[in-house]
Amino acid sequence: MTDDIDAPWLIVGLGNPGPEYAANRHNIGFMVVDLLAERMRGSFKRAQKAQAQVVEGRMGPPGPSSRRVVLAKPMSYMNLSGGPVTALRDFYKVPTAHVVAVHDELDIDYGVLRLKLGGGDNGHNGLKSMTKAMGADYHRVRCGIGRPPGRMQVADFVLKDFSSTERKDLDWFVDRAADAVECLVAEGLERAQSAYNS
Repeated sequence: MTDDIDAPWLIVGLGNPGPEYAANRHNIGFMVVDLLAERMRGSFKRAQKAQAQVVEGRMGPPGPSSRRVVLAKPMSYMNLSGGPVTALRDFYKVPTAHVVAVHDELDIDYGVLRLKLGGGDNGHNGLKSMTKAMGADYHRVRCGIGRPPGRMQVADFVLKDFSSTERKDLDWFVDRAADAVECLVAEGLERAQSAYNS
């Protein structure tokens, strides 16, 4: 796969819009891109050609190694993320290999990160929608949230806020995920995996 070093990156936080979902486990992707926007001193605004909010800017130290990035939060619901993401990819002329989905992951323990390129959707409706719309060859920053306790349904678990115990480490976890995204964009997948795949 050829990597056009000058092509922009599209960093997509997956989540559901609206204040009632803001602190849900399913919205950790939004939390991570919100922090990245803060680091870039950018404010989200409505995208021109997609149902999404975006921040355009540069990531990394000033100079030739900084990268053009678009941070995005789809404003469709999670299971319809593919439409807005594909529209943004096409509008900003982003190669699919420069698209990064930041999302919650049930099959990884809470607080653990895994980065990868391509693969299945593991039942995640946001990834399912993205893959259907543009194929699977995009990067994922998988933020572990663990499995639901007892007999709790998955849908109920992901749409609940983080527990009080989890919230103690949530800022650290979101911060680490944002660091991992920056490393992926600046230094590539292998370097990011060796540094952040805990």
